[in-house]
Amino acid sequence: MESVFREEHGRAVAVLVRVFGDVDVAEEAVQDAFAEAVRRWPVDGPPPSPPGWIITTARNKAIDRLRREAARAGKQAQAVLVGEVEPVEEGAVPDERLRLIFTCCHPALALQARVALTLRLLGGLTTAEIARAFLVPEKTMAQRLVRAKGKIRDAGIPYRVPEEADLPGRLSGVLAVIYLVFNQGYGGRDDLAAEAVRLGRVLAELMPDEPEVQGLLALMLLIESRKPARMVDGELVLLADQDRGLWDRALVDEGLALVRGCLRRNRPGPYQIQAAINAVHGDAARVEDTRWDEILQLYDQLMAVAPSPVVALNRAVAVAEVEGVEAALAIVDGLDLGRYYLFHAIRADLLRRLGRRREAAAAYDMAIERTENEAELAFLKGRRVRSGGG
Repeated sequence: MESVFREEHGRAVAVLVRVFGDVDVAEEAVQDAFAEAVRRWPVDGPPPSPPGWIITTARNKAIDRLRREAARAGKQAQAVLVGEVEPVEEGAVPDERLRLIFTCCHPALALQARVALTLRLLGGLTTAEIARAFLVPEKTMAQRLVRAKGKIRDAGIPYRVPEEADLPGRLSGVLAVIYLVFNQGYGGRDDLAAEAVRLGRVLAELMPDEPEVQGLLALMLLIESRKPARMVDGELVLLADQDRGLWDRALVDEGLALVRGCLRRNRPGPYQIQAAINAVHGDAARVEDTRWDEILQLYDQLMAVAPSPVVALNRAVAVAEVEGVEAALAIVDGLDLGRYYLFHAIRADLLRRLGRRREAAAAYDMAIERTENEAELAFLKGRRVRSGGG
């Protein structure tokens, strides 16, 4: 059941949004369909086509809801009931779930609202999971989601495929969505990571002349290439300690080729620069061969085009290798990222390298308190024990 939910939730919501034109109706109907599956499948056994069963059941439940509300829902609900909903054209976006991303990324919504809403609808992420991705309290994220849905409803924002000329204007939100979906998957949900890469490939085919699209795909492929070496015997392995012979060389080579193509275009953007950083890692046969000076230069460029505390935190890792651990710690201590577990994890590692064991142990404790991922917890606890410091 969990596997079906992860794989089919986004597609089912996308289909229902296309049919009924209402995100609340679609989302509630799909949730009701999965609840019905939880009740019936253990008794009756799973159907021959679980995705088809979910979509059909959700559609019927949506019609039942609209029938109950027909008196106050007006002509739209009645039109649905008598089958007057016109089929949706394929338009410029041929993929059902990609269409959902583009429709959620309407320019009338704030960028963070677009991303959060799409994570909710496409990936079926809980409000708590989305809040952690944005480093905000769960209550804050719940309010954002409610406001986004309310704005869509009150402003009458249509759920339709944008015209081809409108696609570039939606691009920044769409790229942000896909990358956040990928990050959620890389944190433990393999289905979401695979879905993000698939959507990245579709988008790269749809917009082959957009270098940031190619950059995002390259970035995801290069990160995904290291997946076979990231976990060994159930334990998390840092990049510096990974067996590079386990990396998926086909994905590395594909990512490097995309980065080279981006360099030829000479229209740098945040995803291309991040891909280039990962390309430097991917090009090093041994960790000792890593060209940290190039990585630091790329982070400087990234800070110039897309500055953020998280970018500054990652840049500090490169600073530690080029300018020394003290210089890196000074940067980290100046950042306001107390809610972010990686802030505390990186700070703990820097303190450990400086021999400040008690402070390192306290920082590891802070990191442990702020992550729920089992592999990350086990890794941090192991580092905490080895750091000493009481």
